[in-house]
Amino acid sequence: MKISADALLFDNDGTLVSSLESVQRCWTRWAAEYGLTEEEFGRVELHGRPAAEIVADLLPAARVPEALARIEQLEVEDTAGGVTVLPGTRALLESLPPERWAVVTSATRRLAEARLAEAGIRPKNLIAADDISRGKPDPEPFLLAAARLGADPARCVVFEDAPAGLAAGRAAGMTTVALTTTHPAEELSADIVVPDLSAVSAQATAGAVEITVAD
Repeated sequence: MKISADALLFDNDGTLVSSLESVQRCWTRWAAEYGLTEEEFGRVELHGRPAAEIVADLLPAARVPEALARIEQLEVEDTAGGVTVLPGTRALLESLPPERWAVVTSATRRLAEARLAEAGIRPKNLIAADDISRGKPDPEPFLLAAARLGADPARCVVFEDAPAGLAAGRAAGMTTVALTTTHPAEELSADIVVPDLSAVSAQATAGAVEITVAD
């Protein structure tokens, strides 16, 4: 399958890299520090959502700012050795002009940059939780990325592993490619479903990027 696009928008964790073990480790420690039971902690979805929303779901509003700073600190400190580059990431990104792609993450800028640096990935364009007022599944993060790149949303392709991110991409009117790195295919609603980015290749042309997805 071939797709012609103006820009490619990548989620980070679970799409370009994996830090899921670090995430689970840090959030479990955080929950214990704040006296949350396993049942209380287990009822919220962690993956693909901004930490501010997760913390707000679990704690009274007055405790949110301090608790949010604490989880960010834990995760940034756990970055070293806690990030793995997923298959196909390097080859695909190296084939793209820097101005044709962006990372769109639910993490804060500080945490996203720490994880990307650990993986040796330095995007020219990064949309983080700090940049938006509404996180995925709202389309705001992807629409902001398209605007920053000067791309028509209808000509953007979103690469995501989480249902919330895919919902955001669809709501933005973009083509969606789901990766089954963290969720089974039956939980992912997308235009195309692939195992990981090793199934995707791209070639820049005059004014566009031609994407090929392996069958």
